[in-house]
Amino acid sequence: MAGFGNFPELPPMNPQLKPNWFIGMGVVLLVLGGIAFLDTVVTTLASVIVIGFLLILSGVAYLVQSFAHRTVEGSRFWITAVMGFFYVLGGILLIQEPATGSVFITAFLAGCLMASGIMRGLWAAGHRYVANWWTLLLSAIIALLTGVLVFATLPWSGLWLIGTFIAIELIFGGISALAFGLSLKKVGK
Repeated sequence: MAGFGNFPELPPMNPQLKPNWFIGMGVVLLVLGGIAFLDTVVTTLASVIVIGFLLILSGVAYLVQSFAHRTVEGSRFWITAVMGFFYVLGGILLIQEPATGSVFITAFLAGCLMASGIMRGLWAAGHRYVANWWTLLLSAIIALLTGVLVFATLPWSGLWLIGTFIAIELIFGGISALAFGLSLKKVGK
């Protein structure tokens, strides 16, 4: 690949980085990820409730902004007010029915995965002249199949999938922070 080796020189290791903080953070994230894995349904429902609160806060911000500009000519403040109303309504609905909300969010994720798989497949088909184009096609097939499988297993997948993703992210974040901290310790010796 042209220009792949033209990275600027890396700066020297910063001696002010504290390896034990990274190690501690890694352990905390690993523990949280383990707890999240113990009950992915509770993790899913809790995350949906948090998303609901965030939507409400966003909606209130939209409403405040719309009314702050209601006297500005041509501001179309009512559009922002309607958006704010729907954000607040969506947040309230997610908090009142987190199980239904998690199914809806998971269905949306399944649709996004299927659309991504189709788009990547079309992109790969149009670039068959590029070496290793098949890796993009393989990625497209996996995304499409994952979306189809998630959608086919609704509503059950809606109750555990989000929590599982959160648990996996926490565990990998913990592993990377722990590994980084341990590497800093080795370099600092």
